[in-house]
Amino acid sequence: MTVEKDGLRLIEITPERLGQLPCCGVKNTMHEGHRAKTAWLKEYLRKGLRARILLTEDNRQCGYIEYLPGEHAWRGVDAAGYMFIHCIWTFYRKYQHKGNAIRLVQACVDEARKARMRGVAVVARKKPWLASSDLFLKCGFEVAGTAPPDYELLVLKLKKNAPNPRFLPIPDNRPASYGPGLAIIRANQCPHAVKFAREIGEMAEREFQLTPRHVILKSCRDARNAPTPYAVFSVILDGKVISDHQISKTRFRNIMKKQLPGLD
Repeated sequence: MTVEKDGLRLIEITPERLGQLPCCGVKNTMHEGHRAKTAWLKEYLRKGLRARILLTEDNRQCGYIEYLPGEHAWRGVDAAGYMFIHCIWTFYRKYQHKGNAIRLVQACVDEARKARMRGVAVVARKKPWLASSDLFLKCGFEVAGTAPPDYELLVLKLKKNAPNPRFLPIPDNRPASYGPGLAIIRANQCPHAVKFAREIGEMAEREFQLTPRHVILKSCRDARNAPTPYAVFSVILDGKVISDHQISKTRFRNIMKKQLPGLD
């Protein structure tokens, strides 16, 4: 389905279109993250996932939303019966603050209503890699729960008496279960995670003489048992979460210098 408005085209990703459209801003189909994400999309499109790309007149991607039934959510939540938004973003200043993000959210709400679901849920925060709650509050969502350090679970109910979605509890000892040393946890749900994980791992060996353990989450069940609510990327050092989202190798270096005494 393609919907045109104000010169922008809202295009639904279908199995036939995989590999033909930009993938979360990545155009190169040979990019390691593009390949991983495309395979992931192919699997989850069969499980009810929907993804829509907002394209400019000259075929640049300026927006994206991805959502699926909450039973298959790759976040640390119980959102059964809800449509769950994984990610949403708009790009290029020219197209931001013009109602395009609200347009994307509404497409999800319309689909949840058509499917007679309980509503729509999403995890938000003000830090990178998740949208701020401000967007969803404008769309009529309400905060249903919080999780440290700054995660919010928001919901727009389509069935008034439906139980709220909730964050799943994370046992205090879960990060320690990854053992001593450095563990880099990622999922193919985000195409950028592949590059970040690889570069962090290379720097860990080169500059800190640490051989990282790479953990790839292979199912939504794995994600729900990850050490953070965001789930799809984290870095753990000696049983402690030192990053709960994707970070650059430069940011990783700065964190490690604070974590390892004696380093300049």
